[in-house]
Amino acid sequence: MRRWLGKTEVVLGNHSDRLNAINIFPVADGDTGTNLYLTARAAFAALDDSPAGTTEAGADVGAVLAHAGQAAIEQARGNSGTLLAVFLCAAAEPLAGKTRLSAPLLAAALHRAQIRAWSALSEPVSGTMLSVLEAAAHAAQAVDATQNGDDSNHALGLALDAVVEAAFQAVVRTEDQLAPLHDAHVVDAGGVGMLLVLDCLRSAVLGEELQDELLDGLHGYQLQDPHIHQHMPADDGVEVMCTIDLLPLDAAILRQRLDEMGDSVIMSQVGSSANHHQDDDSAAEVRYRWRVHVHVPDPEPAVALIRSLGEPTDLAVSQLAVPREPAAVQDAGPAAHPSPHEH
Repeated sequence: MRRWLGKTEVVLGNHSDRLNAINIFPVADGDTGTNLYLTARAAFAALDDSPAGTTEAGADVGAVLAHAGQAAIEQARGNSGTLLAVFLCAAAEPLAGKTRLSAPLLAAALHRAQIRAWSALSEPVSGTMLSVLEAAAHAAQAVDATQNGDDSNHALGLALDAVVEAAFQAVVRTEDQLAPLHDAHVVDAGGVGMLLVLDCLRSAVLGEELQDELLDGLHGYQLQDPHIHQHMPADDGVEVMCTIDLLPLDAAILRQRLDEMGDSVIMSQVGSSANHHQDDDSAAEVRYRWRVHVHVPDPEPAVALIRSLGEPTDLAVSQLAVPREPAAVQDAGPAAHPSPHEH
């Protein structure tokens, strides 16, 4: 798990510029690569300052991944980063208490991640990283079925090879699944990011090199290709993100109201445990922690709605019209992405 997350941070950092260059869906804001990198960085950094990676819990692959996923979702950036964090958190659940990864566990983890990622979005769309994750999950389940639940390393290798191949084919298909991608003759940036994450897992588990040639045939992904997002119409809206403790009913209300206000609504529960709040004159209330993401024309109504339901933390409002350069990576240079030498 540690090797996978560390490799993922480095690879997404090295690919962030190219991912940004083809990022035109759902908005052409050219930051998918940066958002994926920063979210992966948060996940890996959490393992350095946590006992989850060093004590007896270090033998629990689910605990290590859950800890990293929790940090990722608390600090997730953008649509793609939020979905990557949801993927990590969900994949950790079937691995809880396990000391090693196997083909049956990989199938279970990817299946859980697929369901959670699709359900996190109010309006999930095919032709995105969701489709890539779905294809990967189906491939893992197919191999597990043909291997009759074999938990050997050999079966795990077969499953990982099949997962990466299915993810690649799903990335290729994204170009024809979404009209903006088809018109621009490029594949989906988030989909490529998910492919890289899965190939990092394969590489870390099998001790093999990344399959760099995987990306050779992807439209828009060659170094000489233009930054096509720069030629797309600017989006005048803003992205609002926060973390907040909510009653179950309030969470449903928030999702419904945000759906009415804007789009790209993502709400995912942070962790599985409830927080109990008790006022002097009321019974204990059970609240759950949520990561919230939405694109809206004007932030004020959305922020007011969120504050009316609870006290948000990590509240961030960012313009969609220009690529964002978070303070954490501004000193990496004008490209707002890390160089390979800064890892």
